[in-house]
Amino acid sequence: MATLRTPPGRAGRLRLRRSLAVAVRGAGLLERKLSILRAEHQRLVQAEQDAAAAWHELLREAETWLLRGLVVSGEHALDLAAAGLASADVTVDWTTSMGAHHPSEVSCTVPTRPASAASPGNTALINAEAAYRRAVSAAADHACNRAAARIVGAEVLSTRQRVRALQRHWIPRLQEALAHADLTLEQSEHEDAVRRRWAARLLDEDESHG
Repeated sequence: MATLRTPPGRAGRLRLRRSLAVAVRGAGLLERKLSILRAEHQRLVQAEQDAAAAWHELLREAETWLLRGLVVSGEHALDLAAAGLASADVTVDWTTSMGAHHPSEVSCTVPTRPASAASPGNTALINAEAAYRRAVSAAADHACNRAAARIVGAEVLSTRQRVRALQRHWIPRLQEALAHADLTLEQSEHEDAVRRRWAARLLDEDESHG
């Protein structure tokens, strides 16, 4: 492990102590952030799973009605029923959770059938259209929760890596450097004390001989 470059003496030791205090405090803040992010990620994952289940259920219902409608009137009736329908309009609201910018809510508007468009040829196709409207909204909700879960999950991973880097690498390096600085300074002060005692003794001897 490479030795950190710090000024010699007390100034270097003071800098190391400050750096260590900052690193320890930073690791603590990141751990609290990680705890909050993990809870939020779990909530979003559960929301994603619930939204997926709702979407799949509505999709199965819509497909069931569609199959019945095709059996009754054939594919030509489906083409006529689909003519003139507009695309859905989706609006996504965003929020920020502990630095992670992610979708929070989604609004999905499926335009109603225009008066000029032909009506579905049978009741099953009418029910299928209504069911697909609900399924499209559910799909948008699922996509919103899925994106949010992925973004927050990535932030959880990034924060965990930063915590580990501090706790396993940077803080131990600072602690080792500080211990080395303490030892070096202690040795230097001891050597200075020895030199002062020798100098004082020599001075006393010179005075006594004088």
